[in-house]
Amino acid sequence: MKCPFCDELEDKVVDSRMAKEGEVIRRRRECIGCRRRYTTYERVEEILPVVVKKDGRRESFDRAKIISGIKKACEKRPVSTATIEDAADRIEKRIQEMGESEIKSLVVGEEVMKGLHQLDQVAYVRFASVYREFKDIDQFMDELKVLAQQRRER
Repeated sequence: MKCPFCDELEDKVVDSRMAKEGEVIRRRRECIGCRRRYTTYERVEEILPVVVKKDGRRESFDRAKIISGIKKACEKRPVSTATIEDAADRIEKRIQEMGESEIKSLVVGEEVMKGLHQLDQVAYVRFASVYREFKDIDQFMDELKVLAQQRRER
């Protein structure tokens, strides 16, 4: 592993621990060159589908985009970074479990909406207004009515 401080290629593992319920191994490493310590994370390489965009373009699935979208929706809301990461993990896992080599961006967006619906309803409405491209206040109000009805049913 290349040292992030001095670019030395030799290091030694000082400590290893399981993280995220055994899905990740956290390793503390010490550089042989500069003696500084740093942390790396090891996880199984997962085969994720190619995302087919609305215009037909194809791009690799990008977990960072999921996190970015959720963070924007949750801005100034009482949702921690750890909670956002957990939601992204669940979304990524559901998409992977579909077992498809290609997946439409609409499916990814719907999975994000499901995750936000459970996480924070204000963030959900924010995301939905952009994702579903609300054209006017009536569409926005319709979505709020659906949320209010679901809340009453609980």
